[in-house]
Amino acid sequence: MDQHAQRHGARAAGSHGTVDGEHGATADGRSRAPQRTSLPAGRAGLAERAKHLPATVVLPLVTALAFGLFTIFRTHTDGTKGGPAMLYGLAAFVVSGALGLVVAHFQSSLITETRALAYGALFGCSLGWVYSLGGEAILKSCAFGLTMGAVMFVVSLYVFRTHRVREPHGRHRPHHHKQHSRSPSLPVATH
Repeated sequence: MDQHAQRHGARAAGSHGTVDGEHGATADGRSRAPQRTSLPAGRAGLAERAKHLPATVVLPLVTALAFGLFTIFRTHTDGTKGGPAMLYGLAAFVVSGALGLVVAHFQSSLITETRALAYGALFGCSLGWVYSLGGEAILKSCAFGLTMGAVMFVVSLYVFRTHRVREPHGRHRPHHHKQHSRSPSLPVATH
């Protein structure tokens, strides 16, 4: 066992003789498979399960639920009552929830401007559509959606730029200073 393994209490990987502590090497031979625990039933069980859901799932679903309820309210102001208003709300919940989950899932792979554009487009299209449900003209609804999308783009770009430490990419990718030697840089030996 090499010194790194002894220092950190990990076992050496069998194929190369190196320790891969970051990828699951342990001091004993047991695997690090997650153990299932029985969750309590009822309201406490629901609260316990909710603690395990990531924010990239919870926030789009809560936002989609609020958007679906707002869609029901907006269709009621136009005079649509009962079942059709509920169907509009359900459609708004499903579509905006699915699109919100897609944007939240892929946001870590997007650069800041593209991510802000995705949030602005989703917000603008959603509000433009709901605005048209109130009986407004198509051109007026498009202008409203475009304006709200632009506002969301600016706000999300501001938030993403001022909170770069919490961004998936962190601060902009660091620039590595080139070495002034003529030999190409080789990777550090791992053995």
